Amino acid sequence: MERVILHSDMNNFYASVECLYNPGLRNHPVVVGGDPLLRHGIVLAKNEIAKRYGIQTGEVLWRAKQKCPKLICTKPHFDLYLEFSRMAREIYCEYSDRVESYGLDECWLDVTESIGLLGSGKKIADEIRTRVKAELGITSSVGVSYNKIFAKLGSDYRKPDATTVITPQNYKEIVWSLPVGELLFVGQATARKLNRYGIRSIGDLAQNDVNVLEYLLGKNGRMLWNFANGWDRSPVAHENAAMLVKSIGNQMTAPRDLVSREEIKITLYLLAESVAERLRAQRFRCRTVQIQVRDNTLFTYERQGKLRSPSCLSSELFEKALSLFDEKKATERPIRSLGLRACSLCPEEDQQLSFFEEAVQRQKKETVEREVDRIRSRFGHFSIQRGIMLTDPQLSAFHPAEDHLIHPELFFKNFSDTKE
Repeated sequence: MERVILHSDMNNFYASVECLYNPGLRNHPVVVGGDPLLRHGIVLAKNEIAKRYGIQTGEVLWRAKQKCPKLICTKPHFDLYLEFSRMAREIYCEYSDRVESYGLDECWLDVTESIGLLGSGKKIADEIRTRVKAELGITSSVGVSYNKIFAKLGSDYRKPDATTVITPQNYKEIVWSLPVGELLFVGQATARKLNRYGIRSIGDLAQNDVNVLEYLLGKNGRMLWNFANGWDRSPVAHENAAMLVKSIGNQMTAPRDLVSREEIKITLYLLAESVAERLRAQRFRCRTVQIQVRDNTLFTYERQGKLRSPSCLSSELFEKALSLFDEKKATERPIRSLGLRACSLCPEEDQQLSFFEEAVQRQKKETVEREVDRIRSRFGHFSIQRGIMLTDPQLSAFHPAEDHLIHPELFFKNFSDTKE
């Protein structure tokens, strides 16, 4: 039996929620962004009116305001977005027990077992769109297809508030004409590389020699070739399934350019404490530390290195991050932002027991850091700080525990079921 997969994407999600709670914004160009005074001036989302001015997600606010002088910028309210995401998921779960989130505003649904009772995939998609609009007050677009990749392409195909059905009969007509960058997991760098070899559309990718693609992109070349041809068999996760976590990270745009080594150390300590706290809360340790460095010209580079043994200690994450920063600099300019990510995660119960003195000392340090977690959870993050934080109150005022990133594995683990 052919699967019926939906992908629901709430249109201009952050901006739509802001306009819902502030009706005076609805007829104006609106973006949701960070605080320019704190140099967090990036467009996180925009409404349809702002989109007409060519404003793009991720661009800096000053450039967006050049395109649209009357642009209104509002700060994000993530508590609201989380609540709307939860309410939308409750609607989805009435149609299937297989609902897999892809960010706050997107979800896949496998309704294969529901169509006998509820009607076709398109009928279910239209009903979901109607309910989201009536019950949440915002619009959504839904793609209907026989695999997750094409369902996602369908939700992006027509916006806002539309249903697009992609079948084995019409996918070449709809999908193959799209730019190759529209395919899931084809980022800007990959798209540019493919374009250099004359691969500009998804159809070009699908009809190319898979061995050539594998030579250009490694194993991802074969994966993307399968996706372009509609050969994706990855299942939609069960609604109660625990999402696999690939890495945990945090990034901080500093309130001023970082020049001295002490400023770098303070920032990396803040990030290391945030990431280590999340590792302990999720019962993980990491084997690899990765840093991202962005200078004041927005030049960005990443470096990573392995730890001697899996760790959830902020001190060890900090030491590795600082050594990566010192040893492998790619710029001498002042630093605008820093990021730290814990990769190659393993469950803490996989840790091998040891009676060597070094292992005993590490265990004592971990006990201390867990006690610090408990103190902060009870009395607030700033109730206990490292002494170095007191040397620069402006930098150390950043609250790392309130802003963190968890990077899910998604469905790569199931890709082995894909046809070749």
